[in-house]
Amino acid sequence: MAQIHPTALVDPAARLGDGVVVGPCTVIGPDVCIGAGTRVGAHCVIEGRTTIGVDNRIFQFNSIGAVPQDMSYGGEPTELVIGDRNTIREFCTFNTGTLKEEGVTRVGSDNWVMAYVHIAHDVRLGDHCVLANNATLAGHVHVGDWATIGGLSGVHQFVHIGAHAMIGFQGHVAQDVPPFMTVDGNPLAVRAVNLTGLRRRDFSAERITLIRQIHKLMYRSSLPLEQAMEQVAALRGSSPDSDADVQVMLDFVAGARRGLVR
Repeated sequence: MAQIHPTALVDPAARLGDGVVVGPCTVIGPDVCIGAGTRVGAHCVIEGRTTIGVDNRIFQFNSIGAVPQDMSYGGEPTELVIGDRNTIREFCTFNTGTLKEEGVTRVGSDNWVMAYVHIAHDVRLGDHCVLANNATLAGHVHVGDWATIGGLSGVHQFVHIGAHAMIGFQGHVAQDVPPFMTVDGNPLAVRAVNLTGLRRRDFSAERITLIRQIHKLMYRSSLPLEQAMEQVAALRGSSPDSDADVQVMLDFVAGARRGLVR
């Protein structure tokens, strides 16, 4: 059974799984579903059509599932879906989606979300991401798995951030950030491959060598982007795991919506 503090206000229609803990003065609305083992701290508000998975840790003073900060929103029944085993620290704001996309804001699993993070409407956050204090994701931002976004960074609407990318401290991210790359500075620029992140995730030496070749072709060869990507495509088959990593980059560049950080 769920453990609900006597001062919490949980709507009878809310669905709470086994072992859910709800702290003092927290408010949970009727359309909320919280999976087993999730712990919600004090003074949180979880509202709207919000689904939260299992074994999450939501610290005190969070606003989860409020309507989007979008002036065109007209009260449509949009959603927020959060996966499993996420840590969400203090004073974060996660909003539901809009009908401009599928109507759902999606947060994956195993993410580490620090204090004062804002996840706006229609964001898609992957798995195993780290968002440092005060990171802000505007509407329709897509973030790949294992990405890291530094503190006080702002990500512009519709930007895509690739898997395993690293955004440095106070990044102003107005263009798409390719997978595997580290970016920082003002104006933002690609500095190098995210070697530390890749090594922590047990990328082999061969895979890292290939990704460094991709970086050199895209950012050190002086080739126009189209020609550089032709050279990247030609790297298929050069190492046992090369095809998957090459395809990740090709697909990302092909789908870029706001141009690439250069």
